[in-house]
Amino acid sequence: MFQKSRDINATKILLFCTQTPFAVDILEVFLFIFMMCLKHNFTIRFSLRLSQKSRNFARSNRKSSYENMALNTSFTELGTKPIGPLLLQYATPAVIAMTASSLYNIIDAIFIGQGVGPLAIAGISLTFPVMQLTAAFGAMVGVGASTLLSVKLGEKDYDCARKILGNVLVLNIIMGIGIGILMQIFINPILYFFGASEATVSYARDFMRIILAGNVITHLYMGLNALLRSASHPREAMMATIYTVLINLVLAPLFIYIFDWGIQGAALATVLSQTLVLIWQFKLFNNKSELLHFEKGIYRLDRNIVNKSITIGLSPFLINLCGCLITIVFNWSLSRYGGDLEIASYGIVNRLGFFFFMIIIGLNQGMQPIAGYNFGARRYDRLRQVLVKTITYATVICIIAFVIGVFFPALSARAFTTDEELIAHAAHDMPIYFFTYPIIGFQIVTTSFFQSIGIVKKSIFLSLSRQLIFLLPLMLVMPLFYDINGVWYAIPMADTLSTFVTAYMLYRLIKDFKKQDKIGTYGKQ
Repeated sequence: MFQKSRDINATKILLFCTQTPFAVDILEVFLFIFMMCLKHNFTIRFSLRLSQKSRNFARSNRKSSYENMALNTSFTELGTKPIGPLLLQYATPAVIAMTASSLYNIIDAIFIGQGVGPLAIAGISLTFPVMQLTAAFGAMVGVGASTLLSVKLGEKDYDCARKILGNVLVLNIIMGIGIGILMQIFINPILYFFGASEATVSYARDFMRIILAGNVITHLYMGLNALLRSASHPREAMMATIYTVLINLVLAPLFIYIFDWGIQGAALATVLSQTLVLIWQFKLFNNKSELLHFEKGIYRLDRNIVNKSITIGLSPFLINLCGCLITIVFNWSLSRYGGDLEIASYGIVNRLGFFFFMIIIGLNQGMQPIAGYNFGARRYDRLRQVLVKTITYATVICIIAFVIGVFFPALSARAFTTDEELIAHAAHDMPIYFFTYPIIGFQIVTTSFFQSIGIVKKSIFLSLSRQLIFLLPLMLVMPLFYDINGVWYAIPMADTLSTFVTAYMLYRLIKDFKKQDKIGTYGKQ
C-alpha cells in the first residue's frame, strides 16, 4: 500500500514537472543534494536519470504546445483560403492603416499651413528627406524581418520565428537611439545640405529636433507593427496605426493652436501618439497564449537572422535612401529654378501623392504574408493569383489619384493653404506629377512582390532603376531645356521608363513559375 501510494505521488510530481518547466530545475537540485547526502551511487544515478528524462519530456511538451498553438492559429489559411477573400482580409486592415498613417503628413501640413504659414509648409517639406533617411534604417529591419517571418511560418520553423521577434526589438532599439543621436548632432548642416534657406531652416530644425528625440519610439512602433501583420494579426496592426492618427488628430491642434507651440507642437503630437500606441503593442506581444510573444532566450542577436533580415530589407532601405537623395536633388532644383514657394508646392503635391502611395503600400503589406507563405510552401499558382489581384486593386487606386490630381488640383491645394500664390503654383505642378499615376501601381506592387518572396537583387534593381537610372539624370537634364517645368516633367518620364523595365522582369519571373508548376515542384513538398 505504501509503495503504491509512493508511486502515485511520484507520478504526480513527474506530471507537475512536465507541466511546469521551472519546477524541473528546482526538483533536480533538491534531488541531487538529497541523494548526495545518502551517498548511494545507484540512487544518485537513478535520480539524475529521472530528472533528465523529465526535463526532456517537458521540453518535448513545450515544443509540441508551440506547434499546436501554431496549427490553431490562422497561419495555415495563408496556403488554403481562396486568394481573393484572403487578400481582402489581409489588405483591408493594412490599407486602412496606411491610409490613416498617411494622414500624419496631411494633418500636420494642413494644421501647419493654416495655422503657421506657407514658409512653414516649405520647412516641413525639407524635413521629408531627413525622415526618409531615418525611416530607411527602420524599414531595413522591420520589413526585412517581417518578410523572413512569413517565410519561416510557411516553412513551419516556429523556433526561428520566435527569435525574429526578439531580434527585431533589439535591433530597432540600437538603430533608433544611435541614428537619432547622430542626426541631432548634425541637424543644421543636414538641413542646409537638403536645400534649406535662411527663411525656412528654423521651421525645419524645430520640427526635427523633437522627431529625432523620439526616433527609437518610431523604429519600435513601425517594426512591431510589421511583425503583427506577418503573424496573422492584420487587424491589430491596423488598429495600432488608427490609434496613432486619432491621438495625433486630437493632440496636434491642441498643441499648435491652444498651447501656441506652432510647428514644435505638431512634432510633439506625432511622438506622443506613437509612444502611447507602442505601450499597447508591448501588451499584445506579452500575451503568452500567442505563438509569438516576449520571452527569455529570444533577445540575443542571431547572426543568421540579422543577416537575412538586413539582406531582405536592403530593398526598402535603398528605396528610402534613394528617395532621400531624389528629394534632396528635387529641392535643390526647385530652389534654384523656382524658390521657396516651389518647395512649398512640392510639399503639398508630394503629400497628396504620398496619401495614395501609402494605400498601395497597404495593399503590398496585405500581399506580403500571403506571398511569403506560399513561396515558402512552393505554391506558385497562388503566388500568381495574389500578384494579379494586388496589381488590379493598386491600378484602380492610382486612377482615382490621377483624376483628383489632374482635374481638381486647385481645390486640393486649398485644403493646405489660403495663400493664393502658393495655390497657383500647386495647381500648375500637380497635374504633371499625377499624369502617369495609372501605371505606377503596377510598378510599385511588382517591386514589393520580388521583395516579399526574397528575390532581393531584382527588387533592389527595380527600385534603383526608377530612382537613380531614370529619375535622377532626368531631373538634372530636363530643367536645362524646360526650366522649372523640366524638374516636374522628369517624374512622369521616369515612371514610364521604369514600368517597361518592371514589366519585362515580371514576365521572366512568371515564365519561371509556370515552369515550376509544370514539373510539379510544390506538389512534391
